[in-house]
Amino acid sequence: MGKLAGTVFCTGLLGIFCVASHAQTSPPVRISSSFVVQTFAQTTVPAGNEPQSNTGAVSLTLKGAIEMALRNSKDIQVAKLQASVADHASQLSKSDFLPNVYAGSGAGYTYGIPETPGGRAPSIFNVTYTEQIYNQPLRGQGKELEEQARSQLILLEDVKSGVILRTAMAYLELGKVRHSMELLRAELESADKILQVTQERQGEGYELPVEVTKAQLTKAQVTQRVLQLEGREDELEVFLRGQLALGDDQAIEVTPEDLPGEAEQEGANLVAMAMQNNTGLLMAESDVRAKEFRLQGEKKGYLPTIQAVSTYSLLANWNNYTDYFKKFQRNNINAGVQIQVPIFSAKTRESVSLAQINLETAQANLSSKKTQVNADVRQKTRHLRERDAAKEVARLELQLAQQNIGVLQTQFAEGKVNLREVERARLDENEKWMAYLDANFQRQQAQLDLLKTAGELDKILQ
Repeated sequence: MGKLAGTVFCTGLLGIFCVASHAQTSPPVRISSSFVVQTFAQTTVPAGNEPQSNTGAVSLTLKGAIEMALRNSKDIQVAKLQASVADHASQLSKSDFLPNVYAGSGAGYTYGIPETPGGRAPSIFNVTYTEQIYNQPLRGQGKELEEQARSQLILLEDVKSGVILRTAMAYLELGKVRHSMELLRAELESADKILQVTQERQGEGYELPVEVTKAQLTKAQVTQRVLQLEGREDELEVFLRGQLALGDDQAIEVTPEDLPGEAEQEGANLVAMAMQNNTGLLMAESDVRAKEFRLQGEKKGYLPTIQAVSTYSLLANWNNYTDYFKKFQRNNINAGVQIQVPIFSAKTRESVSLAQINLETAQANLSSKKTQVNADVRQKTRHLRERDAAKEVARLELQLAQQNIGVLQTQFAEGKVNLREVERARLDENEKWMAYLDANFQRQQAQLDLLKTAGELDKILQ
C-alpha cells in the first residue's frame, strides 16, 4: 500500500478542499489557477517530548501521540501496580523456605500447672526459629504464584497494546473528521450557491417551488452533518487530551498519515506470529504452566515434610515450676527438625483431584484459544482485503467525479451547462471525497485490529 505524502493541495472554486497526495493509489488532483494553497503555522513537538504549554496548540505525529499515551496512560499505571502486587505475592510464598525468627513474651500469673494456650510454658522472653526444608505442596503453590506474576506482565503488555490501539484509532479518526469538515464547509458553500440560483430562477418563473425546497433540504442536510462532525471532533479531542495528559483547553493538531508499511504482513505470517505473540494465547499458556506446577506439588503431598525448628525460653521463678517439676531451669533451648509423614490424608487426595481438574480446564481453554486466534487472524485478514477493495472502489469513484467536473467546467465555459449543474457536480465530488476518507479510515481500523490480534501492534512505532 502507498503512504500519504506530506504535500497538501487545496482546491475548489467555492471552497478549499484539502487533499493529501497519495502515492500510486490516490486519486489524481486537478491543479488550476483557482487553487489556493493554505499553510498552517503550527508548533511541532518532536516524538517523545512532552508539550511545555497547557494552553498552546500542540502538533503531534501518530508515533509521537502513541509514545506520549504510553507514558501517561492511567490504565498502564494500574496494570503496573497489579503486576507489582502479583510479584510481591509470589515472593511472599517463598518466605516459608527462608529463616523466620520471632521474639515474644508469655509471662503471666499461673495457678496450677504452668502452661499457655499454645502449649508452651509461660516465659519472660522467648525466641522461635522456623524454616521449611522440604514441603512440596507448599513449593508447588509458590511456583504457581510465580507463574501468575509472570502472567501479569503479559497482561501489562496487553494493556499497552490497548492504549496503542485506542490512541491510534482516535488520532487517525480525528484527522479524517477534520478533513471531512473542510469538505463539508466547502459543500455548504456550494449548496448555498445552488439555493440562490434556484431561488432566482423560481422568481423568474423558470423553476417550481419544489426545486427550491430540494435545494433547502440539501443545505440543511449538509449543515446537520457539519454539526455532527463538530461533536465527534470534540469527543476525540477530549479523549486524546486525557490519553496524552494535555490541558483541558489545549488544541491538538494532527498530521494526515497512513500506517507504516512495516505494519503490513501476509496473512500466513500473521497467523504464525499470533501463535507466538497474541497476549490472550500467552496468558492461556501461562495459566497451564501454573496449574502444572500446582499439580506436581500436590502429588508430592504424600511425601514427608521437613521443617527446621528451634526455640529459646527464659522462664520465671514465680510460675510455680518448682511445685510441679523436679528440676527448674530458667534458660531453655530446643533445636532440631520436625518431620511429618502422612499416613492417611484425605485433604491431600482432594487437593490432587482439584489441581488435576484445574489443569485440564486450563488445557482445554488453551486449545480453544489457539483455534479462536487462528480463526480471528484469518477472518480479520480477509476483512482487511475487503477494506482494501472498498478503498480502491472509493478512489475510482472519486476520480470519476473529478473527471466529470472537468467535463462540466469545459461545457460551462462554452455555455452548454449552467452554474447549478457545475455546483451539483462539486457536491457529488465532495461526497466521493468523504466516502474515500471513510474507506481509508475503515481500512486503517481493520489493519490495526488485525495487528493487535497478531500481537504485532508495536510495528506502527517503527
